[in-house]
Amino acid sequence: MLDTLAATASHELDIKHSRFLAKAAPISGADEAMAFIASVSVADATHNCWAYRYGNEYRSSDDGEPAGTAGRPILAAIDGQGYDRIAVVVTRWYGGIKLGAGGLVRAYGGTAAECLRLAQRSPLVPMTERILQCGFEDMGIVHTLLGSAGAEKLEEQFLPEGLRLHVRLPADQIDALALRLRDATRDRLRLSEPVDHD
Repeated sequence: MLDTLAATASHELDIKHSRFLAKAAPISGADEAMAFIASVSVADATHNCWAYRYGNEYRSSDDGEPAGTAGRPILAAIDGQGYDRIAVVVTRWYGGIKLGAGGLVRAYGGTAAECLRLAQRSPLVPMTERILQCGFEDMGIVHTLLGSAGAEKLEEQFLPEGLRLHVRLPADQIDALALRLRDATRDRLRLSEPVDHD
């Protein structure tokens, strides 16, 4: 199971007088990743190196550091820490001592990895949507069971025959929820997948 970030995170390290500052954020796609990178890059810093991963889509940049010494180690830190749907920028202020290629890989990858290790994680749970229809007499138990399954109400309609709910919930909860709802309502509840109206 992969995680994303629960919130933005940052971590700073000083390595041989160079200052490295990692900033990480959850993203909902490549455009958001690039906007985050642009917003946290520091114009007067020596380098703003970065990487992001969104599913199978990923990119990285060494921003003037020797090829492969910054962006790829940051991406390796994202993957190594079990993250997806995040962007990480590591900004460097040069301190006068050259680190060499191996030192740069360790500095950029290490700063990113430590930032992610200390950050608040949020599990990426596959979600699914369902339509629920029940009579008014079952509304109370239905709402209770939906809450316990971690379901989010997307839409609620009151119809002459009862309640129609459009909900989103973790995919791994659907079978257990369907069983509990059936038992609690004596099989009076209808559960179906939403139909796309394109």
